[in-house]
Amino acid sequence: MNTDILISATELNTQSAIDQIMSPDSGGIDVFIGTVRNATKGKAVLRLEFEAYEPMAIAEMEKIAKQAFEQWPVQKILIHHRTGVLEVGEIPVIIAVSAAHRAAAFDACRYIIDTLKQTVPIWKKEIFEDGEIWVAAHP
Repeated sequence: MNTDILISATELNTQSAIDQIMSPDSGGIDVFIGTVRNATKGKAVLRLEFEAYEPMAIAEMEKIAKQAFEQWPVQKILIHHRTGVLEVGEIPVIIAVSAAHRAAAFDACRYIIDTLKQTVPIWKKEIFEDGEIWVAAHP
């Protein structure tokens, strides 16, 4: 398994992630970049605050990558997630998958982000103009 799993309090770099996932064997690279949007359910978002139970989150992300390698003929998987305070427009998550063919890259990437949302212990606090609320990181 060729994986790059990271939880970081520093800014995630999309170009670096793409560079890490590329290889001469890869005919397809699929990248999901999650960004902090300016509104949720019609309410203006000022910022998000992410927290993770890091040892368990890393273990779960590794498990998800392993499952993706078992289900699709992919070559590399990158899963990076940010913690801390993020402003509108910043990037909390990057998922990148390379494969010989695009279908495997697309399918594995969607599986990884969808499963991450359901199982990885990462939480976010949404800060609105009129208050705040803790929610699962990827509802």
